Amino acid sequence: MPKGNKINKDQLLERIATRSNVPKKETEDVMDAFEAVVTEAMKDGKEAVLTGFGSFLARTRESRMGVNPQNPQERIKIPTVVVPKFKAGKTLKDALKSGPEDKFESHTPEASSGESDAPQSEAE
Repeated sequence: MPKGNKINKDQLLERIATRSNVPKKETEDVMDAFEAVVTEAMKDGKEAVLTGFGSFLARTRESRMGVNPQNPQERIKIPTVVVPKFKAGKTLKDALKSGPEDKFESHTPEASSGESDAPQSEAE
């Protein structure tokens, strides 16, 4: 991935604060709480679901045999580990399929009146 294709946490907080008209510090507090709650849920074996956006969950990757990269003739046992997983939801997948424009724009407070300037697809 090219270096310019990332936004860091500070940039993300700035964008969320601007879009939601909430002070950046308050946005940071909410983001920190979100991270803590999702992490706690995953540690407890629960799935944290944001309908349409996606699900955060923990998966157990079973132990398996591997090769020691420093000595390719040596086989090693890679231990069982719990890893985080994100499953994208339908709304997120559809937004990514349709192109680079922001399909989540309609989720702003001004647009929540049910009216949208976006053209409706024939499938809806």
